[in-house]
Amino acid sequence: MGQQSTATATATAPDALLDLFATTRAESVARAAPLSDAEATIQSMPDASPAKWHLAHTTWFLETFILRDFVEGYEPFDAAYAYLFNSYYDAEGDRHARPRRGMLARPSLEDVLAYRTHVDAAIMAAWPTLPVRARDLIELGCHHEAQHQELLLTDILHAFAQNPLEPVYSAAAPHPPYAVSGPVNWIVGPAGVVEIGHDGRGFAFDCEGPGHKVYLHPHALADRLVTNRDWQEFIDDGGYRRPDLWLSDGWAWVVADAIDAPLYWKGDTAFGLHGRQPRDSVAAVRHISFYEADAFARWAGVRLPTEFEWEASAGSLSGAFGEVWQWTASAFLPYPGFRVADGAVGEYNGKFMSGQMVLRGSSVATPPGTSRMTTRNFFPPHTRWQFAGLRLAKDV
Repeated sequence: MGQQSTATATATAPDALLDLFATTRAESVARAAPLSDAEATIQSMPDASPAKWHLAHTTWFLETFILRDFVEGYEPFDAAYAYLFNSYYDAEGDRHARPRRGMLARPSLEDVLAYRTHVDAAIMAAWPTLPVRARDLIELGCHHEAQHQELLLTDILHAFAQNPLEPVYSAAAPHPPYAVSGPVNWIVGPAGVVEIGHDGRGFAFDCEGPGHKVYLHPHALADRLVTNRDWQEFIDDGGYRRPDLWLSDGWAWVVADAIDAPLYWKGDTAFGLHGRQPRDSVAAVRHISFYEADAFARWAGVRLPTEFEWEASAGSLSGAFGEVWQWTASAFLPYPGFRVADGAVGEYNGKFMSGQMVLRGSSVATPPGTSRMTTRNFFPPHTRWQFAGLRLAKDV
């Protein structure tokens, strides 16, 4: 999800695209509103970025790929910003090192917000004359920004967790809507040849297609997510002390980093956007790595679903969206026929298809309506600062 992808051609009507642009740009500012300049500047680890950087990078994306490339005579708001706020686009030249984004005390948050206002106004002024290709890229830019809106929350949560005061991000922060209890029931999924991937209608990131056929062996998926109560049982049974449950790399990670619980757990509490709260036993466990999810599934005597099993049954699953991203057993690899887009925006996905595992669904931090049955999120297997949990699967 700090990983983005290029899009199919836009199928969004012009008026709807204009609404999408306005609401997306406003939502980013709203998510940053509870933060001071200092809070918007801090960076707690190399994998995270400051909130201020997210606000500026998503604006640089629009300024570069829309205004620079399609609006004759446009002059950049500040020529230095291309170096400061490029993420990983090698075709766009050198950039400020990712682990040092937190050193950017200047420009200020106020300056970044002024940058956003300037670029938004320039795009609106050019809107009537923009060609279809530019509008395709605006749609991509909006969905790209929605991903950064989620990252803004996960990154500030990680930063606040490093503060002994454990600040509250906002009392109005998104809250998990889904609670589960009772025994796991198993939903038998479709077996045989099934269609997987985006069908080309409406927006999708390029890694969601092309649509293709896969063969699924007989299997079933749990009707609910794994809960905090379930995870406590795993801990009580020595789950973090038993090397037989872990992949080799996972066990090495547990030992090296002294892992003994999900991220942000302390005693019977968990830290979140609302601050430290008593842990809800029937809420879905979150902030776990792929290694932990895989070990839990092995402890439970079952396994993680493949991303194709998940997609084929997602419509029948409680909590498929809006609670936690769900780790799958699938590596992030290209679908048959996948091609990267031309130009710099083609650097989104293809070069990240190594060493990453796929997550499906969406989380409480994901902007509503921005995730689909076919959405493929992806992170390295040790990652756990995202709102990530799991759902079990088994062979039948």
